[in-house]
Amino acid sequence: MRELFYGYGVAHTILLLAFVIGVGLYLGRFKVKGISLGSTWILFMGILMGHLGFQGDLTILHFVKEFGLILFVFSIGLQVGPGFFQSFRSGGVKMNLLAVMNILLAVAVTYAISLVSGEKLTTMVGVMSGAVTNTPGLGAAQQTFSDIASSTGDSVLAAGHASETLASAYAVAYPIGVLGVIAVIIVFRAIFKIDHTKELEQLDKEGRSGEHARRMHVAVENPAIFNRKLYDVLHEFEGDFVVSRVMQGDEIKFPSEDTVLHEGDKLLLVTSQHEVERLRILFGQEVPLHVSDWQEKDHNMVTRRIVMTNSKLTGTTLKDLRLRSAYGVSVTRVIRAGVELVANPTLYLQVGDGLMCVGTEENIKQVAARVGNSSDALNKPNLVPIFLGIVVGVIFGSIPFHFPHIPQAIKLGLAGGPLIVAILLGHWGPKYGITTYTTTSANLMIREIGISLFLASVGIGAGGDFWSSIVNGGYWWILYGALITIVPLCITFIIARAVCHLNFYQICGLISGSCTNPPVLAFSQGMYGSDYASVNYATVYPLSMFMRVLVAQLLIVFALG
Repeated sequence: MRELFYGYGVAHTILLLAFVIGVGLYLGRFKVKGISLGSTWILFMGILMGHLGFQGDLTILHFVKEFGLILFVFSIGLQVGPGFFQSFRSGGVKMNLLAVMNILLAVAVTYAISLVSGEKLTTMVGVMSGAVTNTPGLGAAQQTFSDIASSTGDSVLAAGHASETLASAYAVAYPIGVLGVIAVIIVFRAIFKIDHTKELEQLDKEGRSGEHARRMHVAVENPAIFNRKLYDVLHEFEGDFVVSRVMQGDEIKFPSEDTVLHEGDKLLLVTSQHEVERLRILFGQEVPLHVSDWQEKDHNMVTRRIVMTNSKLTGTTLKDLRLRSAYGVSVTRVIRAGVELVANPTLYLQVGDGLMCVGTEENIKQVAARVGNSSDALNKPNLVPIFLGIVVGVIFGSIPFHFPHIPQAIKLGLAGGPLIVAILLGHWGPKYGITTYTTTSANLMIREIGISLFLASVGIGAGGDFWSSIVNGGYWWILYGALITIVPLCITFIIARAVCHLNFYQICGLISGSCTNPPVLAFSQGMYGSDYASVNYATVYPLSMFMRVLVAQLLIVFALG
């Protein structure tokens, strides 16, 4: 029993990891003023146990750390992959440019502090990762550090031990990363005299509810489409919209390819915000109708949401299903990962997509039978794409890339490689018939297990030298972390508000997303009573996560090159 509690064997290491994770997660439940450090308590608990002299098998801890990091970043990649490239459309370009600017400013401040203070740039990368609360960045930096150190002749374990200083710096700077961002939001709200109630009313007025799909009720007023078949009009004027129903007099018709448009007909359209003005020109001005007006006159047509669970249809486009011509059912919207998308005919479908269908009850039942609509099918995990994706990600992350003026080859490593492959798999997988769908709870389970294993192993490894690092000048890391957190955010906030004229809630989402900081997002939503910030958080989060991981590795390569 003594070996179990105080030894270095496999059983002791597993026991130590489980204890650190369990106690850390329990402490993460407690909040102060609505703020919690969450799973970061695992890191602090691991540091405490390491400082008290509890150590595990170094080989096991190294494996657990790397494998946990892979699970964490891969699950994130699968989650953000479907919306990664879509986030660059329309206003997302501006938001992502601001996020990239914030990231590069943090890098510049980090490098400047290293020059002025004389602190090692490798250590400053750990401070920066903590100051922006980016755990995958820390993992990528550590892995790059170990790879480069190993290539110079050090053993893998010695190289891994040498990178633990980054974890100590990360742990010291992390609380500042959370509290500093919140402080910036509160202070600048006062400086700009922002009334969040008026900001919320402005968003409501402009209709920016974060949905990608928008209903329009228009009257046919354009002589160029009078007495023409709907099919010909749609074929000639292609766009991101769907004609859901047609009202001719008091009669409501389900549109077909042979439907003829007449002057004064009213159309129910489902489209995206950027198409609204063009559709007003194509068809006519909007008319004061409501969805209920169509439902009251149309007793045969119903609206139902069905879920695609037939994996054989993964990668099929809406056009290929021919639901309108074969079943008389129109798909007006596609709900994917909680986001409403316009049912564009060229949209590739994947398992888990919710289809908003309009048609008769009987016809919709036939469509449901074709696409699956089985809740039990969604509960079955699709593990093959996950593990094969990890295989490809590890291989891709191990490929060296040579860039001009950089002496050391760049490797994406065990963090960057799986992250990029997961993003590409989440986005392109359905197009090639690969089912990548996992339920939100399953994805969250993989992610939490991965980050818990990573933080516990990092904390235990860093705990032995943590206190000595603080005593020997590590207390400066608190100041350095505050500067890395606050200076870039102040500049970003001023530009976003004064130059780009963004709404307060948009800025909250921008800041929390570019810092990959869920606690700040939760704070802004709870404090100011709106979920609008989450829309912009989701817009910038994928690119920000990728950039945070990449710049951390580049700084390590630059420091050791």
